[in-house]
Amino acid sequence: MAKKTPITVAHGDGIGPEIMNVTLQILEAAGAALDIETIEIGEKVYLRGNSTGIEPSSWESLLRTRVFLKAPITTPQGGGFKSLNVTTRKTLGQYANVRPCVSYFPFVDTKHPNMDLVIVRENEEDLYAGIEYQLTPEVTSCIKLISRPGSEKIVRYAFEYARRHNRKKVTVFMKDNIMKMTDGLFHKVFDEIAKEYPDIPNEAWIVDIGAAKMADGPENFDVIVMPNLYGDILSDVAAQIAGSVGLAGSANIGDKCAMFEAIHGSAPRRAGQNLANPSGLLLGAVLMLVHIDQPEVAERVHNAWLRTIEDGIHTYDIFTEGVSTQKVGTKEFAAAVIARVGQKPNRLKAVTYARRPAAKAARAVTDLSTTVELKGIDVFVYWPSRDPEALAAVVGKLAGDGLSLQMIDNRGVKVWPAGRAETFCTDSFRCRYIAEGGTDQAKCVSLLARVAQAGIEIAATQALHTFDGQPGFSLAQGQ
Repeated sequence: MAKKTPITVAHGDGIGPEIMNVTLQILEAAGAALDIETIEIGEKVYLRGNSTGIEPSSWESLLRTRVFLKAPITTPQGGGFKSLNVTTRKTLGQYANVRPCVSYFPFVDTKHPNMDLVIVRENEEDLYAGIEYQLTPEVTSCIKLISRPGSEKIVRYAFEYARRHNRKKVTVFMKDNIMKMTDGLFHKVFDEIAKEYPDIPNEAWIVDIGAAKMADGPENFDVIVMPNLYGDILSDVAAQIAGSVGLAGSANIGDKCAMFEAIHGSAPRRAGQNLANPSGLLLGAVLMLVHIDQPEVAERVHNAWLRTIEDGIHTYDIFTEGVSTQKVGTKEFAAAVIARVGQKPNRLKAVTYARRPAAKAARAVTDLSTTVELKGIDVFVYWPSRDPEALAAVVGKLAGDGLSLQMIDNRGVKVWPAGRAETFCTDSFRCRYIAEGGTDQAKCVSLLARVAQAGIEIAATQALHTFDGQPGFSLAQGQ
């Protein structure tokens, strides 16, 4: 008898318990060797006063098993509750979110019958770092974090995934025509690492036109790697145009722990009615079986599911008159899959899975000899009169110690010097002070003290550095 692999299972909220129960039944019927530890997460934990939705004892289970099969959860409405998914992914270093998006035409309706792409989404940083501030009564801010190590890990994972699964091409989506530093770094790292995989063609698209091309012709893509926000949005789009978000599973991969789930939510309105389609969670569980090196079981489950879809046994969400042969509930769908374990589809392409290769350590290409120099400081201030000329008259006099006021902008558009009267201004302005030959922190702190003493409310500050002589800060529009 095969040695059982410990995994942690959470049954979740809404439709979660129903689809998890039948998923585990299918895995057992297919011969999965699992030693299951069950934890409670989600709504009940949140409502007990735990803002993270997960108890310390559950963390102990996750750190012990290092494999997490998770049903959807419900996050209570209102402030103060942090996303459990984001918390789990970041706490456990699950830097890669992998979402296969495949069409099952003609059995599931789609305009893209040949679609078979995989979105590899960076999972730990970008805007999903969740670092937000209200700067003034009118203006809020969210910091977009893109790091070289984070970009290296996800881009290398995408190329390794393509090589391991015999994929033909890796594409990057980003927006470096606008965000030249953050998305520019992601693109630069992609180009660097792509050179290490000369056997795999690569290409780059600006995310807006890339998304349009993907929505219109997804068969032209294979593996697409993206920063966090774009990947989250476009993987849902890709799953939907393939046939249904409800059919898509998801893997969250880290060096030490992995989480597997459906990409859809907990659908509380459908709970307890034996209606929910368990396919997304089941296909997430297939990804888990491959991850824990039970590929033969993964094949049996996946092919039995394909045969069930092919035989027209469908839940309400994908049922189509004239195509489907039988509308079934959650339990009946699972029973149909179990009855087909050992069978393969006739018209849909049968799947095969190989043994998981030995882990390959990520190699960084970061140059640690970077010369860093402090050049000045940006001071974000609350100025309710919204008059940049009046603001400049005050803050310009506060310069000193080699720092001079170079520019004032409002929401990224230069409004002083030589601003335009037509530019709409809010109550939050950025005042940029630069020292011609460099400065130090003490001088910047002294400047901030003078601004505060002048009665101007400081909303935020940002140090301005150069790295090997190159500016580590962007210009304002019109500067």
